Amino acid sequence: MKEVMCVTGAGQISMAIARRVGFGKKIVLGDKSMDNCKAIAKVMTDAGFDVEPFEMDLSSRESILAMIAKAQEFGEIKYLVNGAGVSPSQAPIEAILKVDLYGTAVLLEEVGKVIAKGGCGVTISSQSGWRMPQLTAEEDRLLATTPTEELLDLEILKPENIRDTLHAYQMAKRCNEKRVMAECVKWGERGARLNDIAPGIIVTPLAIDEFNGPRGDFYKNMFAKCPAGRPGTADEVANVAELLMSDKGAFITGSTLLIDGGATSSYYYGPLQPEK
Repeated sequence: MKEVMCVTGAGQISMAIARRVGFGKKIVLGDKSMDNCKAIAKVMTDAGFDVEPFEMDLSSRESILAMIAKAQEFGEIKYLVNGAGVSPSQAPIEAILKVDLYGTAVLLEEVGKVIAKGGCGVTISSQSGWRMPQLTAEEDRLLATTPTEELLDLEILKPENIRDTLHAYQMAKRCNEKRVMAECVKWGERGARLNDIAPGIIVTPLAIDEFNGPRGDFYKNMFAKCPAGRPGTADEVANVAELLMSDKGAFITGSTLLIDGGATSSYYYGPLQPEK
């Protein structure tokens, strides 16, 4: 019986990671768009992978549970790659919080209940969570540990306290990182690991939406003035995921690895510093 890998988000980063670490495994690929899902599944199947497309909405616990149940038909779930989400230019505040924040928290929680011994999960957040002002220790704790069904009722996440879609996205990604820290403790009780990757600007269809969106010039300036001087690729994110999901990453859990070409560093200490 093959090892089972759940992958959410039929996008370039998810596919790059799945192609890097998913050969010989049963891959259950979930996405809200079944057309996207089938397209990515076909590309991978034609390259020799075993992919089962599944329609899944990350904002719905029922949908997440249905995907988990589908994956369990093929065996015990050993790997999770969560690349699903929406960007600030793609969705309103409420959708960003429901998908990127609440949905990710539910997914990590529910997969953590069934993950196999020796298993590993990786979720994709964003450098964006590193650029907002620090929260208080209590606010971080609430993002990390509040029961999932109460998360969106937190004072800091109420609509009147969210400035715009970018702020909602930053809060969601900060929550992802804190949630990984809290959930990795529970995953550890099952002998499994959980980590987070925070990419900077990676060339994907989602990023191209951003380049052509209202903050396009901001993003182009960001990769031009970061130390790397360019955006990254999905395969470079897969390099990090491969480390985290292999035996070489056996002592890494509860961590967030920032892979942004130095953009965050430039934001705080270089030419990307905001004007005061």
